[in-house]
Amino acid sequence: MCRALKRKNSWIVLLLTVYVMACSRTYISDSKGNVLDGYTLVWNDEFEQEGKPDSSLWSYEHGLVRNNELQWYQPENVNIRDGLLVIEGKREKKENEFYDSSSSDWRKNTPYAHYTSASINTRNKKAFRYGIVEVRARIDTTMGMWPAIWTLGEAKGWPANGEIDIMEFYRVQNQPTILANAAWAHPQQRAAWDEQKVPLSHFLEKDARWPEKFHVWKMDWTENYIRLYLDDELLNEVDLSQTQNPDGFNPFHQPHYILLNLAIGSNGGDPAASDFPREYEVDYVRVYQKIK
Repeated sequence: MCRALKRKNSWIVLLLTVYVMACSRTYISDSKGNVLDGYTLVWNDEFEQEGKPDSSLWSYEHGLVRNNELQWYQPENVNIRDGLLVIEGKREKKENEFYDSSSSDWRKNTPYAHYTSASINTRNKKAFRYGIVEVRARIDTTMGMWPAIWTLGEAKGWPANGEIDIMEFYRVQNQPTILANAAWAHPQQRAAWDEQKVPLSHFLEKDARWPEKFHVWKMDWTENYIRLYLDDELLNEVDLSQTQNPDGFNPFHQPHYILLNLAIGSNGGDPAASDFPREYEVDYVRVYQKIK
């Protein structure tokens, strides 16, 4: 009787142990639906708390920043509503507080911006090296919009720090295009690129309502490669044996931080005929790494 009870208790303990171990792990799938064991969720933001993004996780870019884009970046244009991070692009006049008419820098000699938007990042708050990043988002494909999910390396300036474009959307030869890229330093040109440009029509042929829906962008990053997926379709694979800077430094072997932004104009096209405001919505950002 006592021996039978012991055996029964042992089975209960074993089952509880298996259950706890299963619950402590996170399982995700590859592009073919195969379960990838050995990964765990190490960082995420589900955007459940109404209001501004969590300041312990995210920082803001401010002003006119890059690429001769039209928008003024400011914190006012990003909020969390109904479980979504919402970056809002607006047509509004914004005085350039850094204006200097004598400057040769367009970011300073432009007296006013005529659009506003937001760009947030995890710099100095969260960086990671290798693993899987998943972002579920609904992008705005209206003329003039340039939404992005990307990373930059912590050390060195651009492009020597390395850039990974998990998602960019803009116009290529005036055609709406989804991009999946990586950039690093080049000895002669401004940057070396491994890029994939997929016309939006490729996705619209499968689903005419594609722009109305949320989609999952994923990066699978190891010491040897970066694979970039959209809804489990592989868009680009970057061979990291080919991505050294001229000084021998490989920017994809260092920690990177995450950026989310909605640019307006420049590669996004002319927004003059587009209605505003526009919205770029993010459901979650998740980072998985292998269990050691």
